[in-house]
Amino acid sequence: MRLFPSVLLLLAAALLPASLLADITTIDFETFPDSTPIADSTPITTQFPGLTFFNTTIITAGISLNEFEFPPHSGSNVAFDDGGPISIAFASPILSFGGYFTYAEPLALAAFDSTSAQVATAVSLFSSNLALSGDPGSSPNEFLQVSFASGISSVTMMGDPLGGSFVMDDVTYTTSQATVPEPNSLILLLTCIGGLLTLRKRLL
Repeated sequence: MRLFPSVLLLLAAALLPASLLADITTIDFETFPDSTPIADSTPITTQFPGLTFFNTTIITAGISLNEFEFPPHSGSNVAFDDGGPISIAFASPILSFGGYFTYAEPLALAAFDSTSAQVATAVSLFSSNLALSGDPGSSPNEFLQVSFASGISSVTMMGDPLGGSFVMDDVTYTTSQATVPEPNSLILLLTCIGGLLTLRKRLL
């Protein structure tokens, strides 16, 4: 019996574990102003549901950001390491985290699980990738990413331990989608086989 491609895709989708389905979220920081009534920039803490930021402040091109050395990846806003390494804690574990970084010092991105054990890391390709004065061969907005299939509970980005050494933009993170419990795989398989047999009879 010859199986049509669409039928094969249906069978594969039916047997795909629900845990493999994922959702990607992007944060571009464009919804925040560069200034507030009491400060020249906007601190980011818990404005994004399910995420808690530490040592993170928004700055804007043409106002407080030197966009000639630190050009945004998109829009005009970026986040920088204000007073220390940027950390992000996730209310629910994520599968991967990444972002675009422009840095004046070597940058390390580390991921941690729920026990605070480091489970993944990524390091910058250069010591500096500033647009005008970065290392030869470098370019701003280098993409760094970490992933861990068992779940990431927090990430930390460190350049200078005292901060003020990098900006990040267009952060993305991947989470497992909330899905209904999957049926027993054997039942799914038998159902698909029955459907294929019915289709075969109709085609004969």
